[in-house]
Amino acid sequence: MNPDDLLVLPGNWNFDYRYFAGETASRFFAELRDNRRIMGRRCPSCRRLLIPARSYCDACYVETGDWEETGLEGTVEAFAIIATQFPGLPEPPLVIGFVTLDGADSAILNFVRGVDLSDVEAAGRHLFEQTRVRVVFAGDPQGRITDFHFVPVNQHMS
Repeated sequence: MNPDDLLVLPGNWNFDYRYFAGETASRFFAELRDNRRIMGRRCPSCRRLLIPARSYCDACYVETGDWEETGLEGTVEAFAIIATQFPGLPEPPLVIGFVTLDGADSAILNFVRGVDLSDVEAAGRHLFEQTRVRVVFAGDPQGRITDFHFVPVNQHMS
């Protein structure tokens, strides 16, 4: 088929919805909001502490068990520096990182703030070299993932 014959159909997915978090995610978010702590659930089979907390282990496919608190520092496993505006995100540039918190065995995604983004390439090199971050909780938690973010360990709390 000739590429000029291919159809391009415009579309728009703009709709309201409500997300049912379930028992495990509800407690995870309530812990953020009410106690300013990050809790995971331990897999009784492989013994991994999973965050965000989930009802079933993604490796063993068994129901997770005990709730445990993670540390408030961790290691950046991967990150992206976003330079393009996306609906619902803060104005760029911004950093989003997967962080494995101390005591956890899975990474959690959130914003990394406190990184000088005036030179994006230098910021990327810095994040590759200085991978330790810590949690900073929001002043008015709402029971959402945005109730905390990460900052490099050498930054002041904000």
